[in-house]
Amino acid sequence: MQTGLCYDDVLIVPQYSEISSRHKIKLTSYVGSYLTLDTPILAAPMDTICETIMAIALHKEGSFGILHRYNEIEDQLKMYLEVQKAGAQCAAAIGTGDDCLERAAAIAGAGCEVICIDVAHGHHANVKKTITELRKMFKDNIHIMTGNVATPKAFEDLSEWGADSVRVGVGGGSVCSTRIVTGHGMPNFSAVMACAHSGGKAAIIADGGIRNSGDMVKAFAAGADAVMVGNLLGGTHEAPGKWVEDSSGQRYKKLRGMASGEAQSKWRGWTSVAEGVSGHVPDKGPVKGVIKELTNGIKSGLSYSGCSDLQLFPAKAEFVMQTSLGMGESVPHFNGSEIG
Repeated sequence: MQTGLCYDDVLIVPQYSEISSRHKIKLTSYVGSYLTLDTPILAAPMDTICETIMAIALHKEGSFGILHRYNEIEDQLKMYLEVQKAGAQCAAAIGTGDDCLERAAAIAGAGCEVICIDVAHGHHANVKKTITELRKMFKDNIHIMTGNVATPKAFEDLSEWGADSVRVGVGGGSVCSTRIVTGHGMPNFSAVMACAHSGGKAAIIADGGIRNSGDMVKAFAAGADAVMVGNLLGGTHEAPGKWVEDSSGQRYKKLRGMASGEAQSKWRGWTSVAEGVSGHVPDKGPVKGVIKELTNGIKSGLSYSGCSDLQLFPAKAEFVMQTSLGMGESVPHFNGSEIG
């Protein structure tokens, strides 16, 4: 039986560095055809994370949004056109159901070059069929992003079927309960590293289990070309949804997994198996500040390995496993109190 590791189970060993400023570090990443990012952080296609305003804001920061598919085709197309009219670019998600090709044709016809097949279990015959049909329709004129997967075999198969990039991670999202409900999944650090060392040629998008910039650094070191997040962007001013306030005046926005019972009921009127949860995220301010904090952390991380280019980082980085006591040492553990 193999051992699976999550991001908390490992650290990157510091190395000699000659980097005098994080501003000299390049985070540009080639994530496959039609998708090169100055800041390789993608917004997950969730209805509480990425709609028009978020996609435009992320484009300005060199990041990238994926418009969710939990709406009518006309509504998603309207969002995409609003992003396009603002001079920005983004991706759009489709499923594998009856309307997936119609949705893809509408969005690609409007100029969208990146289409994301957004399903929970990507190593599936329906995904293979959808990729095949999209390639027949569009040849190599679009970028096909798909997933989610957790094994090298799945990653290799999706690459062979025609995916340009693959979301790696099953059950590790902050509002995902797949592992609890189904018993299936793989710790995300091990999943990313295993796929990176497989024979698959697609770009790797680490999706799930990422809670801070340090986890992003570990994902990139493991071989990810980009990271995808939801919760980290939740509660920002650009996230969809209305503010709610508690008794102290603290503002919050809704965050929910798209497999949660609440989300399923909203977008299709009924719930099958709930594999997600919902809750509220406190106000984090504009997304620009969140992205800046994350990218500064990533750049600092690369500097500790003496690496100024994200593309060279996986070959440079060295890992060490840590125990649970090591994890306790890794987080702030100051026990003093402030004087008011």
